[in-house]
Amino acid sequence: MTSINFKNKITRFFVLAFVLYLSWYLIYELFIKPNTLIDEKLISLIITNATFILKLFGLTVYQKLEDKNMQLIGIDGAHPIWIGSPCNALTLFMFFTLFVIAFPGSVKKKLWFIPVGIVIIHFANVLRIIALAGINYVAPQYIEFNHTYTFTLFVYGVIFLLWMWWVKIALKGNKIHEQKN
Repeated sequence: MTSINFKNKITRFFVLAFVLYLSWYLIYELFIKPNTLIDEKLISLIITNATFILKLFGLTVYQKLEDKNMQLIGIDGAHPIWIGSPCNALTLFMFFTLFVIAFPGSVKKKLWFIPVGIVIIHFANVLRIIALAGINYVAPQYIEFNHTYTFTLFVYGVIFLLWMWWVKIALKGNKIHEQKN
């Protein structure tokens, strides 16, 4: 039986990331989701932001609350799109955050980078919702493909670019630290 070498930075990163994500998942599923309104509030924020931007383009937007974890938004004249808990990006915020926490780097830099990244992910998600509402308005037959593939790739691509940005920041900090020693 082999043991895990926690002195190896890569092994330590993956183990820490896995433990943090598993912890987050259990806390979310067992406590946060059933006992808080965070999902509902995030969905409402997405709809508010998307509505504001769509109205800037002169479109008439309607919204409907189905239940606390599912809301609808649509452009007048089209069927609405459903935004539920899986669409609110909370899991993506945590996925991003846990990567940054697990990856080496200055705590001070993490304290500004994580909120900036979450805001960027949120607005990428808002753009996704706006695009899906637009697709549903002009060509609803393409909604499923774009929801499943195009915009999943888009949002995960944004997260990947944020991670690469963080790696660059973190490694730059480490190189400077190593050069001083």
